[in-house]
Amino acid sequence: MSNSYTTLWTNDLCRELERSGYAGRRLTMLFGGPHQSLPSFQRAGVQPGDHIYPVRAHRARLHVLGVLEVARIVPYEIAGSALPDDDYVKLLDWRPLKTGCVTEVLIGPPGAPLRFDTVVPGGLLERLTYTSRRGERLLKHVEDGRLIRSTSLQGIYRLAADSAEELDRLIRHDAPSGGADEV
Repeated sequence: MSNSYTTLWTNDLCRELERSGYAGRRLTMLFGGPHQSLPSFQRAGVQPGDHIYPVRAHRARLHVLGVLEVARIVPYEIAGSALPDDDYVKLLDWRPLKTGCVTEVLIGPPGAPLRFDTVVPGGLLERLTYTSRRGERLLKHVEDGRLIRSTSLQGIYRLAADSAEELDRLIRHDAPSGGADEV
């Protein structure tokens, strides 16, 4: 059974991606590392078949940006020789995501188009649930359907199945028909 996770992207990264024309592209690659600014997906327990939802906290709202279904996890130091040419080109194209010390590359088939305007509704935000070995927890710092602080999103966290399904419906329902080409 696959799991679903969120990873928090900074507002600076989102602005750069928007300015650089990444909106509408289908996410095919993510990068992980050893630091809080670029956390390790493998350390979080991510496996092939899992889904990663990049999210953004902006102006007391949570935005779900897209999804990547993980097909492979490759150590970054051998990515150049381990990836087929078309995946290596994608690695170069998604370099804005490659901040800090990169140790791993997640590769997957094209997901939903990358969007910066899909807001998680307040009701869903209030019931957004994460799970771990210690049990389930609601997203912290949510008041009256607004995200007061994003500290409980910093890192890579596994979503409860119901919350993952709701995020997936949200991004797939809001996805424009046709969409931009994947890169």
